[in-house]
Amino acid sequence: MAAMTGPTPALSLNLDGVSDKDGLLLRCAQDLRFPDWFGHNWDALADCLTDLSWWGEAGGFLLHVRGWSAFREAAPEAAAIASDILADTVAYWAARGTPMTVHCADAP
Repeated sequence: MAAMTGPTPALSLNLDGVSDKDGLLLRCAQDLRFPDWFGHNWDALADCLTDLSWWGEAGGFLLHVRGWSAFREAAPEAAAIASDILADTVAYWAARGTPMTVHCADAP
């Protein structure tokens, strides 16, 4: 595993009130300060999360998610896809020696 080169920056994603895919993607763009090229679709979400140059230089990344359980209840299919994208992102960065952690504050 590669040594961490700097502090682990943390970002927060607040899903309170989000009940569908479009709302999730919009909230990701706003809360995570995605670059202008973000295309508001699943592929663009995956692209932003595997090209974290917009997040800044760091030896690791931490994403705090609030409201995940309510979002999952409101939009189970979208939540399943988003969950897969997040898991793939964590694996992508782990394979490159860069830790990425996704913490869902209200997950069971």
